[in-house]
Amino acid sequence: MKQRIALLGSTGSIGRQTLDIVQAYSEHFEIVTLTANRNWELLASQARAIEPDSVVIADKSHYNALKEALSDLPIKVYAGDDALQQVVANSQVDTVVNALVGYAGLAPTVAALEAGKKLALANKESLVVAGELVMKLAAEKRAPIVPIDSEHSAIFQCLVGETSPIHKILLTASGGPFLHTPAKELEHVTASEALRHPNWEMGAKITIDSATLLNKGFEVIEARWLFGVDAEQIEVVVHPQSVIHSMVEFADGAIKAQLGTPDMHLPIQYALTFPYRWETTQPRFNFSKCSGFSFEQPDTERFPALQLAFEALRKGGNCCCSLNAANEVAVAAFLGGRIGFRDIPRTLEYTVEKAPYIAQPTLEDYRASDAEARNLAQTFLHL
Repeated sequence: MKQRIALLGSTGSIGRQTLDIVQAYSEHFEIVTLTANRNWELLASQARAIEPDSVVIADKSHYNALKEALSDLPIKVYAGDDALQQVVANSQVDTVVNALVGYAGLAPTVAALEAGKKLALANKESLVVAGELVMKLAAEKRAPIVPIDSEHSAIFQCLVGETSPIHKILLTASGGPFLHTPAKELEHVTASEALRHPNWEMGAKITIDSATLLNKGFEVIEARWLFGVDAEQIEVVVHPQSVIHSMVEFADGAIKAQLGTPDMHLPIQYALTFPYRWETTQPRFNFSKCSGFSFEQPDTERFPALQLAFEALRKGGNCCCSLNAANEVAVAAFLGGRIGFRDIPRTLEYTVEKAPYIAQPTLEDYRASDAEARNLAQTFLHL
């Protein structure tokens, strides 16, 4: 029987690569639902090629255009966030691939787990914003979460078959495009420069997060919840080659690492096929062409966002939710040319400091905290 998939965020980088894998193994996978935020043209093109049962466009203003584009096909067309949550709970769906970007991915994550679906998770913000709530729900519903992020997939793979507890997670980071850029020059970098990641091809938002190192901070938070470790058990190691995707150290000092090319096809495929490994047509890593591996500590003075993420994680409550909301506002403003690169961490620090603290937030509290933090960030940036 084919694994039936609801693919959320099919027009993004992870979504498109997921479709590559589904096409390569079409005898094993079936796409039931495709969703996108605003890119209705590409969503329509994907739907025409795959013919899923349904499609959802989150931005309701594009509903009519999408429906017209698919009017000759028996594909159900929906719009809005409520529809997004409903399709993941569909009885036809076995696996939900959440490749949405930002806070928007939290509600579908919750809906998928409530329905007991297997969740292949690329939306790190679900765990950044509400990690404790999400993991408790997954346990209650016995709904498996398999990570797609390359670093968390690497850790997950290192832990398969292990019964000993984790001593330390070594979370690798490329360092982004400004790894050795002097602090003074960071004040003047442009969005186009920040979008030139040296190793990975990603969407604009996550690429900027990589440049500020907040993406790595978010991955620290994600790892804390996925693997049940404390912040003190997670160490970020800059590894510019992006070949070692992350490592796990055990009590006896042994360290296991997962290596591979800087490409997302492998972690996506593993999330869909776990516990099995299938043959791939993707390029394989060639040690003879590698000049060597290097490692260094992250510079949190030049990249304070990483330290802010650790601090928010240690404080707990709704702090990480506020951090994420402020970042979404600041990154959008930076991409729009309205603020400077170094204004991003300044916005994060201000917002988390000023946002009302809630020690044990509910889902409704997270929604309110997200809105409050966005207002604070916009006020700070005079937007």
